[in-house]
Amino acid sequence: MKINIVKRIKSISALLLMSIVLFILASIVYDRFLTFANLTNLIRQASMMGLIAIGMTFVILTGGIDLSVGSTLALTGLLAAYFSKGSFIVAFFLPLLIGCGLGLINGLVITRLHIIPMIATLATQMGIRGIAYIISDVRTLPVDGNAAGLKYVGQGYFLGIPVPAIIFIFFIVVSIVISNKTRFGRSVYAVGGNAIAARFMGLKVRKTTALCYVISGGLSALAGVILAGRLSAGQAVAGMGYEMTAIAAVAIGGTYFTGGIGKFSGTFIAIIFIYLLSNVINLQGNINAWWQQIVTGFMLLVVVVIHSQAKKK
Repeated sequence: MKINIVKRIKSISALLLMSIVLFILASIVYDRFLTFANLTNLIRQASMMGLIAIGMTFVILTGGIDLSVGSTLALTGLLAAYFSKGSFIVAFFLPLLIGCGLGLINGLVITRLHIIPMIATLATQMGIRGIAYIISDVRTLPVDGNAAGLKYVGQGYFLGIPVPAIIFIFFIVVSIVISNKTRFGRSVYAVGGNAIAARFMGLKVRKTTALCYVISGGLSALAGVILAGRLSAGQAVAGMGYEMTAIAAVAIGGTYFTGGIGKFSGTFIAIIFIYLLSNVINLQGNINAWWQQIVTGFMLLVVVVIHSQAKKK
């Protein structure tokens, strides 16, 4: 176990170093990189994916996976736009409750019906996306022009910092505290490490697992509300492929797909690196944007191979 921990720390440190080097090089090469507009746009985009990745980290730490996060983002974004004509409280919190409810469905199907997470969440992914298409008729739903609160969540600043970034950092800090300092956090690692042993230890394996899916659904819904506020619209096609990027970020950040090993700080650094890379490619202009996926996919493959070898040892 010591070898695994040391290797994970080294991989996170290497990823952090790569991010710092990429940031410095981008600052030197591209005049537009350090502009306020570019950096705020970068961090807004990273924040929404980051929230999804936090929830995905909880799920993967239990040895599961959640393929429904992108669909949940789309549906809750549509609901936020639809209810924006009324109270901000309803437009903001009702989609979050629905997202948590969708996560609970995932958790119950997996823990009570014993359906493997990939199949269960693939089914809900398709169902949720279908609901989003039906209620929107595959059209964009605009956010009401008077919904200042909802737009502030997606577009606003607090003390010069984008609101989505503040929300993202808040949840990263909370997640780190939960994983390191609380009984629930220790239970998540125990369940992912060995669910049978965790059950013999008296831990509530089903409850812990289901709650991780609730967290994932709730944070995906929060990302959907933020995206609706940022775009001033909800879209049924939003979030396509987000689950793949989130899963890649979690794995690149050092969390094992087998569960029980990982850090939220690693997920944070991985998200920053992925969006830094995307931003650099966009600023370069003459590089095909699909190279980001190629690099991310290659890094994911390398990390999975390293994790596999470490597990064998």
